Amino acid sequence: MRRPRWWAELSLIVVVYAAYSGGRLLVRGDEASAVEHGLALLRWEQVLGIDVEAPLNRLFTDVPALGVPADFAYASLHYLVTPAVLVWLFHRRPGRYRAARTWLMASTLLGLVGFTLLPTCPPRLLAPVHGFTDTMAHFSAYGWWGAEASAPRGLGGLTNQYAAMPSLHVGWALWCGVMLWRHGRTPAAKLLGAAYPLVTTVVVMGTANHYLLDAVAGAAVMGAGSLLTPYVLRLADGLRGRAEASPVVGGGCETSTGERIPGQRSVTTTADDTPERGVPGASGAASPGKAR
Repeated sequence: MRRPRWWAELSLIVVVYAAYSGGRLLVRGDEASAVEHGLALLRWEQVLGIDVEAPLNRLFTDVPALGVPADFAYASLHYLVTPAVLVWLFHRRPGRYRAARTWLMASTLLGLVGFTLLPTCPPRLLAPVHGFTDTMAHFSAYGWWGAEASAPRGLGGLTNQYAAMPSLHVGWALWCGVMLWRHGRTPAAKLLGAAYPLVTTVVVMGTANHYLLDAVAGAAVMGAGSLLTPYVLRLADGLRGRAEASPVVGGGCETSTGERIPGQRSVTTTADDTPERGVPGASGAASPGKAR
């Protein structure tokens, strides 16, 4: 397959991520609904016996050797690992790149639908009675982030703090893991592919940024994006084929030998009404009956 153009891919990724980030800001839900949804998730987990966020969060809060690295991982790894895997696929697996990129983008836009329909308060923003500690605020002196989400200090207002469902931290990590497992050729790459999504899931819960069900929803969104990918690719190929098949209208401009810029040619009519193109002012073939 033809290797994708890097500048076209970079432009596409920037546009999609800008649309995702802008859309995420625009769909901020109100606090009351977000808190209600967060508490509902917590109650469901308690009924099912899978509410593992609280003990993990206490462990990360009480042991800075766990909490501080987890905060750094939550604030930075999805910005570093995901683009790195994209670049790796682009250079080393160009035949697999387009489908992988489309899967990632389709899933990301599906996640935006989730933020819109179900604004959810993360555990760290629940009332203290629920027993969660915002580790990023607790250990903010160690990093560049402030007390508001993982944004740099002073920029917390530029992020949607109620976009907990689904967890795209987990979704993107799962995508990276699948790519490394499928296309990595060394045991180390496959081991990293298996470990990265699992570590990310523990980190997002231990830092009180997501519920376990958020992580499950992030994986489900990636699954839905994977199912949609063939249809998106088919649609894109159809649009591209239609654009390439459309005729190019020259407007009557032609280029003669030696000319660099096309020029409009005049059309003359011979005695038998056959159109004959010629250059105005130039002496063409002799008329019938005239000697040269």
